[in-house]
Amino acid sequence: MSHSSRAAGTAARVRQAARTVSPTSLPNRPRPESATVTDALTDLPASVAPVFETVTARNPHEPEFHQAVHEVLHSIAPVLDRHPEFTGAGIVPRLVEPERQIMFRVPWVDDAGRVQVDRGYRIQFSSVLGPYKGGLRFHPSVNLSIIKFLGFEQIFKNALTGQGIGGAKGGSDFDPHGKSDAEVMRFCQSFVSELYRHLGEHTDVPAGDIGVGVREIGYLFGQYRKITNRHESGTFTGKGVQWGGAEVRTEATGYGVVFFAEEMLSARGTSLEGLRVGVSGSGNVAIYAIAKAHELGALPVTASDSSGYVVDDDGIDVALLRQIKEVERARIAEYAARRPSARFVEGGRPWEVAVDVAIPAATQNELDEADARALIGNGVRAVAEGANMPSTPAAVAAFQASDVLFGPGKAANAGGVAASAFEMSQNASRQRWSFDESERKLRAIIADIHASARDAAERYDRPGDYVAGANIAGFERVAHAMLAQGVI
Repeated sequence: MSHSSRAAGTAARVRQAARTVSPTSLPNRPRPESATVTDALTDLPASVAPVFETVTARNPHEPEFHQAVHEVLHSIAPVLDRHPEFTGAGIVPRLVEPERQIMFRVPWVDDAGRVQVDRGYRIQFSSVLGPYKGGLRFHPSVNLSIIKFLGFEQIFKNALTGQGIGGAKGGSDFDPHGKSDAEVMRFCQSFVSELYRHLGEHTDVPAGDIGVGVREIGYLFGQYRKITNRHESGTFTGKGVQWGGAEVRTEATGYGVVFFAEEMLSARGTSLEGLRVGVSGSGNVAIYAIAKAHELGALPVTASDSSGYVVDDDGIDVALLRQIKEVERARIAEYAARRPSARFVEGGRPWEVAVDVAIPAATQNELDEADARALIGNGVRAVAEGANMPSTPAAVAAFQASDVLFGPGKAANAGGVAASAFEMSQNASRQRWSFDESERKLRAIIADIHASARDAAERYDRPGDYVAGANIAGFERVAHAMLAQGVI
C-alpha cells in the first residue's frame, strides 16, 4: 500500500474514531455537531500516517489516546523530515507504544461490609529520561484510553521541564466522592498492594490528579511503606509538607498556568494586570490559578463545577471558594448564595462570559468549537490550558486562526510535575526548600518551557504556534535520548 493511500485510510479512521469523543466536563447542554472532536482533525503527512494507522488498529475504541497521538504526530512530521535518523531508528513507532501497561482488579470492603471491585491502571510509557513520573486519577470516567492519553502527554510535558523524569499515568474508576475516609483508605491500601511491585523512587513515582489529593497519597504511601518495609519517601510525590512533601507542590499547577499565560502576553508586550480572567473548574488547579491571577493584578471572574458556573464581577473570593469546595465539598451554587456580587448560572458554561484570558482547568475536551467562537467573539486574547487536553482540536484551530495566544496543557500546566521533581530532589537529599525559593524555581522553569516552545516553533517555521513548539521541543529531547540508548 502506498503512503498516500495509507494516509487517506488513516484520515478516515481518525474521523470515525473522533466521532465517539464528546467533551466530558462542565454541565451537559445540547451540543452542536461542530462541538465534537472530529472537525479539526486534519489529514496527517505521509511520513507519520502509517504510524497512526498502526496506533488506531492496535488500540481500537480509545478515542482520547488517538486524539493525543494525532496532535503530536501532526506537529513532529517536519522534525522527521530534518532528522531521517529518527525514522531509521524507529523512534516514533516505539514512542507511541507504552513500555509497560498494567491493569489489575482492586477489591475492597465498604462500610456496609460489601465487597466492591474496581479496576486499576498504570501505563508506564517512557523511562528514557528518568523514572516514570505521572499522577493517579480516581474517577468513574477513567478507562484505558484516558490513562493512555494522559500518559502519552506526560512524556512530552515532563521532557519540557528539563528534569530527569519519564512519562506515565495511572488511576482507577473508583469514585472517592461520597465515600467515607475509611472506605477511601481501604481502597487505596488494596490499590497499592498490587501496584507496589512496579513502583520505586528510581523506577516509577506516582503523584496525585483528579480524585487523588494529600489524603489519598498518604494512604497509598503508608501501605507502600508497610509492604516494602522501606521509608522511600521519594516513591510518591504530593505528600503532606510535614511528612516529606514540598512547598508549592499543591499550588504549582495553578500557579504555573498563570505564569505561562503571563509569559505569552509578555512576548506580545503586555501583561495580565487589569485583565479579566475566566477559569473553569473549582478544584486544586482552578483555585490556585485564581489566587495567582489575583496576585498578578488580574481579575478572575468565573469558577464552575458540573452543575453550572458562577460569575463574580468583583473577582472570585479565593477564601470563600476554598471553604465551599475543599472543606464543605458543596456545589458551586453555594458561592453565589453567600457572595452578593456573584450570580450562579445553572447548567451554563463559563466560556459565555466576556474575558481577556481563559484558563480551562476542569478536564479533557471541555472547551469545544462553539465555546471557542463565543470567547473569540467576546475578545479573548489568550488561552492557557490548566487541565490536560481540555480544548477540542476544533477549538484549538479556531483560536489559532483568530490569532489568540494558545498555551497547550503539556506546556502551560507543567508546573505540577516540575514541583514534583522538586519534591523528589528534596527527598533524595533530605533537604527542605522554602516556599519562596520553590516558587522562584517554578517560575524559572515555566519561563524556560515557554522559551523552548517558542524557539522550537520558530525553528520549524511555525512562529507563535505553542502547540507545535511544545510538541517539537519535548519530542526532540526524548528522541535524542532514545537514539543514544539504542533499540530497547
